[in-house]
Amino acid sequence: MLSLTLLALITAADGGVAPSGAPADAADFIDDVRLIFQVVTCQPGEVPAPLDVKTVQTYCKEMTPKFERFRSHWGVTARAFIQAQRPAGLPGELVYPFGGGDLMMALTAFPEATVITTMSLELAGDPRRLKTLADKKSLEQSLKALNEAATTTLMSNDSKSVNLSKIQRGDLPGQLSMHLMGLALNDQEPVSVRFFRVEPDGSLHYFNRAEIDALDSVKASKLKETWKAPDFSPAFANVEVQFVPKGQPKATPRIHRHLGANLSDDGFTKAPGLLAHLSAKGRVSAMTKAASYLLWNPAFSVIRDWLVAHAVFMISDSTGVPPRYWKKAGCTVDTFGSFQKSFLGTWEGFQEELRTEFEKAKKLPMRFGYPDGSPEKRSHCVVVKCPAEAKNP
Repeated sequence: MLSLTLLALITAADGGVAPSGAPADAADFIDDVRLIFQVVTCQPGEVPAPLDVKTVQTYCKEMTPKFERFRSHWGVTARAFIQAQRPAGLPGELVYPFGGGDLMMALTAFPEATVITTMSLELAGDPRRLKTLADKKSLEQSLKALNEAATTTLMSNDSKSVNLSKIQRGDLPGQLSMHLMGLALNDQEPVSVRFFRVEPDGSLHYFNRAEIDALDSVKASKLKETWKAPDFSPAFANVEVQFVPKGQPKATPRIHRHLGANLSDDGFTKAPGLLAHLSAKGRVSAMTKAASYLLWNPAFSVIRDWLVAHAVFMISDSTGVPPRYWKKAGCTVDTFGSFQKSFLGTWEGFQEELRTEFEKAKKLPMRFGYPDGSPEKRSHCVVVKCPAEAKNP
């Protein structure tokens, strides 16, 4: 198998890896983020002042078994299962709508992806606060909230929106902290961290220090009415993290971008640059899970149609794109596990369609996202493969 570095170089030569594009004056927060990486992923090393050492140790005592559970379970079983399903020659770009902080499974499922884009209602967060956090109680509260938000992803392979919403406030950047967990769990580490906005034409504008300072007194808007309002600047909504294998600082960096975005049709209308940015990627790999069945909803037809038109390969639980849309585009749909009904109340027509698809399902060795809504809470997974040139949905 090609090394990640060689793969990245080859893919870049083929035009498959979009370079960061950040200008020389783009503010890089890697020094702040290295501290966050050390603390939230429980890396070895002395906890620096003014952070309370015992508070960090207590957090790590609780989190370390959860990290090990993820590594030994999904890090082995899911990686092997998904690798067996992926066809050769997949695009280097992975797009994960409704992905929240789940870089954990994104890298586990697609360990050779060179550019990963996750999108969700949650914003990345301000990375500057931890280094001066002397208040023990504030540190404890922030780590506790992060523990609660990350635990369901680590232990059950899905997430609770109410917990993800909570970590938009506090002294840790919630989404970014969970992304750093994803790196650590897949033996990667950050080497550059920049923030950006998406322009109307889909290009990315990276913030410099002066622009970030100018926005400091402004609070970012929440992207859903029932969400906790962020307590940080809109400059920290979207983040780009360049990362390399741990202990290999000179390796060719790969890119993870998280975009705080409302993926409803109305959200795309209000922020048209997002669709332009996504469409510029061309053909991609894709995944989603625990997505509240939003891709079944007519109000999310834009992102659903985009996935059908651009994904060469997609893996999801039952919350992914319903089979009828894939089949219309000439794609094949394979099912694994068992599905009786949806985990949340949804349209019966799509449920019946899935029940038919799962009549010929193969075995699934692990849970992937939501269970189904049966009393047994059955695990299930949908794997889609599309031709190189998809039909219009």
